[in-house]
Amino acid sequence: MVRYVYDFTEGGREMAGLLGGKGSNLAEMTRLGLPVPPGFVITTEACRAFLTTGGEPPGMSREVSDHLAALEEAAGRRLGQRDDPLLLSVRSGARFSMPGMMETILDIGLNDDSVSGLAKASGSERFAWDSYRRLVQMFGATVMGVDAALFERAMTDLEEVRGAGDDLRLDARDLAGLVETYKTVIRRETGEDFPQSPAEQLRRAILAVFQSWNGERARLYRRREHIPDDLGTAVSVQRMVFGNLGADSGSGVAFTRDPATGRPGLYGDYLPDAQGEDVVSGIRNTVPLSELERLDAASYTGLRAHMETLERHYRDLCDIEFTIERGTLWMLQTRVGKRTAEAAFALAAALADEGLITPDEGLARVSGEGLARLMFPRFDTSGDGEPLARGLPASPGAAVGAAVFHSADAVRRAAAGEKVVLVRQETNPDDLPGMIAAQAVLTGRGGKTSHAAVVARGMGKVCVCGAEELTVDTGARRFTAPDGTVVEEGTVVSVDGSTGAVYAGAVPLVDSEVMRFLETGETGEGAGGLVDAVARALGRADTVRRLEVRANADTPEDAARARRFGARGIGLCRTEHMFLGERRKLVEEMILADSPTARDRALAALLPLQRQDFAGILEAMDGLPVTIRLLDPPLHEFLPDRTALAVRVAAAEARGDLPAARDTQLLAAVNRMHEENPMLGLRGVRLGLVVPGLVAMQVRAIGEAVAERLRAGGDPRAEIMVPLVGDARELSIVGEEVRRVLAEVSEAAGTPVGCPVGTMIELPRAALTAGRIAAEAEFFSFGTNDLTQTTWGFSRDDVEAEFFSAYLDKGVFPASPFETIDRDGVGRLVGIAVAEGRAARPDLKIGVCGEHGGDPDSVHFFHAAGLDYVSCSPFRVPVARLEAGRAALRDTGASDSR
Repeated sequence: MVRYVYDFTEGGREMAGLLGGKGSNLAEMTRLGLPVPPGFVITTEACRAFLTTGGEPPGMSREVSDHLAALEEAAGRRLGQRDDPLLLSVRSGARFSMPGMMETILDIGLNDDSVSGLAKASGSERFAWDSYRRLVQMFGATVMGVDAALFERAMTDLEEVRGAGDDLRLDARDLAGLVETYKTVIRRETGEDFPQSPAEQLRRAILAVFQSWNGERARLYRRREHIPDDLGTAVSVQRMVFGNLGADSGSGVAFTRDPATGRPGLYGDYLPDAQGEDVVSGIRNTVPLSELERLDAASYTGLRAHMETLERHYRDLCDIEFTIERGTLWMLQTRVGKRTAEAAFALAAALADEGLITPDEGLARVSGEGLARLMFPRFDTSGDGEPLARGLPASPGAAVGAAVFHSADAVRRAAAGEKVVLVRQETNPDDLPGMIAAQAVLTGRGGKTSHAAVVARGMGKVCVCGAEELTVDTGARRFTAPDGTVVEEGTVVSVDGSTGAVYAGAVPLVDSEVMRFLETGETGEGAGGLVDAVARALGRADTVRRLEVRANADTPEDAARARRFGARGIGLCRTEHMFLGERRKLVEEMILADSPTARDRALAALLPLQRQDFAGILEAMDGLPVTIRLLDPPLHEFLPDRTALAVRVAAAEARGDLPAARDTQLLAAVNRMHEENPMLGLRGVRLGLVVPGLVAMQVRAIGEAVAERLRAGGDPRAEIMVPLVGDARELSIVGEEVRRVLAEVSEAAGTPVGCPVGTMIELPRAALTAGRIAAEAEFFSFGTNDLTQTTWGFSRDDVEAEFFSAYLDKGVFPASPFETIDRDGVGRLVGIAVAEGRAARPDLKIGVCGEHGGDPDSVHFFHAAGLDYVSCSPFRVPVARLEAGRAALRDTGASDSR
């Protein structure tokens, strides 16, 4: 029989898939002997069974009852006991952390009878009624589906009547009245009463947590964080401990190091006389964790010791939740902490230096996505402009956008292409859509461990919290700065998550210290620690990686930048970009040519220009391979717009004028060359077979550029790539012409000029016949953009705007196949082509030059598929280098803080 419930003493962190992250880590802390309130975990298997059938799995209720009985026996109290009730918390806990996205219910077991017993046992009537109102509020909203805003409004109304600034100033009578108000709201909204049976409260709370796995915000968060939908959540049931028992009690959140910067030291927030949800919600401003030493030195000392134990045990940054109940410290949760990109690199270096992890583990704990964030620009604050206000720098970075005050508005305006900053007094889980849509999050209340801070940090979103100087009025859609400046909705503001400053208008941007280092090798003042950590990670990646990293570059400037960023060659040089601008007229002449002589004249004019381009790129990449793709797009793309030409000709005729001869010629050519689906028309290798002299001109320019560089003492390594080949015979015909022209160039130059000839694999037929094509090709390069289009039957320009959002929402694919390789479809074609190509030609060099070459997840796939190199835009070269190194690691522990 399947077992659904485990005591904390029966588990450990290795059981995270079954007990969830929270449950497995509570069990691990119990195993370590830390002070953890006893409890048990209902497994993710039970959740999955419930979500599949809609009912409790057989035997689960009996197991819960048995574990509850053991908990009651150990405590010497029964759940909901009238004179001294045992109370429970019921918390969600999926395999991967989803902060605030699912449900928690505290104080299970209280009712109209036991609340008096709790008051007598605790000696505090106010505490008892505060706990009861929390239960009714949380149960009503979470389990019974009442709009949480109705409870909040009732609380606000009462505070206004009593002149209380917050709930701490409400007395026991006020809170008892509030409980009755809450119960009336529940009865009015649901038609049923708040349940008085503790057993019913517990059962319904457990099922509500299961159901919250499929809540809208949980699904949205999983999509954002790439967490599978089929995992389910575990449920931790635990004896309550109370931080709201008075000044000698409280709750807090702590990190073993600063999750924003990685700096060592005790870090976190504490809130006296409060429960844990008060800390993370941001409804009251916390005090720094260091203040706890003054308030309760013994608890502070114990907490420090437990934090050190956990960091050394997990060998990583740990995120900890704790409660102090009348001077007694209790540990309520730990997990590997979410961190910013800056902190990830700093921590990897520091923990390696301390001997807690190996250099390879350090590499596994950083990411290309994080490195990309560190390359983003920062604000240039060297001017005299003063900030509107300052808050807590919760998640670093620089963001500019229009201020908006509601999540739905952020989503709507961002969908229209506008950059926005979400401004709230504090955020809650329902604000997640707006947080995702916004460039930054700004809150008036809350600490560095509030909901806004934790979620933003996990997403890499700029965030400033606790800007108490601001008066945020979400109803009026504006905030007021301390100097009286009023910022209305739609006003552009700049948010600096690294310093906590908020500025009016758009602050200019400058390169980040990491970008300056990559560009120049200079660290910049005060940036040495982070830059050193990045340099060490890249150095380790370069040492262990098998995949080479090249760049897609079409100009000498891009080639030089790519080389500075660590590229070991060019994997794609697109020659069509060399035909734009003033040269477009020469291409028009070639297309309009009415005789071989006229065509040859146009090609001869293009030849020296192409040769100059190639020579500059070969010089910038001297000693490294440069893969040059012959002309790929349809020729009509180099002609004026068909509609504009037709309008000009028609307008002239309507005026009774004779249209310009050039316009008439061009319109006739455009009409002649018009295609219904040009992506599948006359392009790529087909151009070389149909347009006389085009291939010869380009190859001659390449060959002469190679000869020129050889005469200059260089080491040019040009490779010629034929695009869109679908059959080996196509490549054979073009290959013969390439070799003929190169032989002519060699004879004229008096020196051998040889260039390997290969092809792009960008059609399913090419992948499926790769063995035959390899007989004609010296290298393959996967053009995964077109291969994705032709495999899926997508026209990218059309489908991304039309229905991709719906496909992502419905889970047809977890990410756009144009951003991350489709392993099942396109990936399978890649695997076939690699296997058959190498079977036919064992020394076949194989790379990829589509956008996927710089995507972290795709780089790992290409490593596993056995490719020799990836090629990407120059700015993604450092990312690809890092991920190529991480892909080479085997069974090395990463910091999975999801």
